Amino acid sequence: MYQVDVMSRVPVYEQIVEQTKKFILSGILTAGDQIPTVRQLSASLSLNPNTVQKAFKELDRQGLIYSAPGKGCFITANARGILQQQKRGELAALEEQLRQLSMSGIKKEELYALIDQVYEKEKGEKKV
Repeated sequence: MYQVDVMSRVPVYEQIVEQTKKFILSGILTAGDQIPTVRQLSASLSLNPNTVQKAFKELDRQGLIYSAPGKGCFITANARGILQQQKRGELAALEEQLRQLSMSGIKKEELYALIDQVYEKEKGEKKV
């Protein structure tokens, strides 16, 4: 499930955080699902447990997981909503990028085709 690239410029703990977010948004992880323990994940990825713990702390800080002492960590009931709200906040940055693309001569038909391509790919991945 989780994979890390130790050669990446992105810190390993951030890779774990981002993958968890992707799993939540794609429906692989849903509210109440248990995620691997620190020990399990550090062993399966050959990582220092402190690295995994740092990722879990960040996920907890963002309100995406909660810890049940002696039981493990679980996805919060509103994790998907939190992430969707964060993504909606990125629309302003996307609007600015679209303005710049428009000024550089990119036709909206090209953008529509790209949007269709992305959404079709996502729909195909969810079927699997």
